Amino acid sequence: MTFHSMWAELLPIGRSSASGGYRRFAWTGADRDCRAWFEEQATARGLTYEVDRNGNQWAWLGDPARGDAVVTGSHLDSVPDGGAFDGPLGVVSAFAALDELRDRDARITRPLGIVNFGDEEGARFGLACVGSRLTAGQLTVADAHRLTDGDGITLPRAMEAAGHDPDAIGPDPERLARIGAFVELHVEQGRALDLSGDRVGIASAIWPHGRWRFDFRGEANHAGTTRLADRRDPMLSYAETVLAARREAELAGAVATFGKTAVEPNGVNAIPSLVRGWLDSRAADQDSLDAVVAGVEKAAGEYAAAHGVDLAVTRESFTPVVEFDHALRDELARILGTDSDLKVPVLGTGAGHDAGILSGSIPTAMLFVRNPTGVSHSPAESATEDDCVAGVLALADVLEGLACR
Repeated sequence: MTFHSMWAELLPIGRSSASGGYRRFAWTGADRDCRAWFEEQATARGLTYEVDRNGNQWAWLGDPARGDAVVTGSHLDSVPDGGAFDGPLGVVSAFAALDELRDRDARITRPLGIVNFGDEEGARFGLACVGSRLTAGQLTVADAHRLTDGDGITLPRAMEAAGHDPDAIGPDPERLARIGAFVELHVEQGRALDLSGDRVGIASAIWPHGRWRFDFRGEANHAGTTRLADRRDPMLSYAETVLAARREAELAGAVATFGKTAVEPNGVNAIPSLVRGWLDSRAADQDSLDAVVAGVEKAAGEYAAAHGVDLAVTRESFTPVVEFDHALRDELARILGTDSDLKVPVLGTGAGHDAGILSGSIPTAMLFVRNPTGVSHSPAESATEDDCVAGVLALADVLEGLACR
């Protein structure tokens, strides 16, 4: 089965006819269909298929118990109305790269694995990379069991409804100990490759990043009868804080976004009692990120005090800077550097990935495929067929260099 036919099979799953974007949320019907697709691809190739204790899917060529395995893959879930490429490109390319190795009659001497990590985007339960975090021991079982979606459904309940045992989740050091290298291919979430004119790139590092929840509590009241002077309107403080986030990010050369908001009582003719907003901020270094968040918190506190509003700020997640394994990164550059027609720049990224989560436990690396729009987490996310094929061939070269010694 070719890359194109696999891509065509996966493309309709979870796609919204209204937006054209994808709604493949963890442990939902669309996620189930994606997981079924993964299993079908594994069995069609005669690979050993398994689901681990945290719901991650694996397909193996060779026995992983031998150790020093080479693994590739990514995720199949999406953000709300996300694009087609973020995550799925890495999984489809993994199967296509294996097909390419077989077409080359490559002699694979190390166990080779393909993985689909569960709930990477965190769209349903609010925490990114749940599957890989649990596996690496970066998310406790107790904290995982407290995760709840917008409808009040807990992660354990959702997993159980999908046929997975939530009591089994937890760290999986034995599995990680079997992996000698993990290489994740991903569409670039930015325009660095487009601007440089290169089809494929190698990741150097992931910027430090996190999510902070800002709770502005005021007083609900009638929108038509309450004097402006008598109002304790948290929406005003929140709106000013959104602008402050942009200002602080510009000053630090970073990025900051309030992309999600919850309002109570959420009535057109009611002054809110609560406005809750989630800040996502990322920067090239820790000092810059700290400066942004501190600046936003300071501004939010001043705005809240001015409007008689209470403020609470909670850090919900944080990932420090991730430097990918230098030896593995350099090996990828060496392998791909043998193709004189393929320039492979090394670049950083502000986006988080499962490879970043696993980097503290095993050697990890990433390949990026050019995104001509630079847009991601949107239906406008794209990659040309030629660039996708270039990514597959680059990944196949890497797997051959690592697993066919």
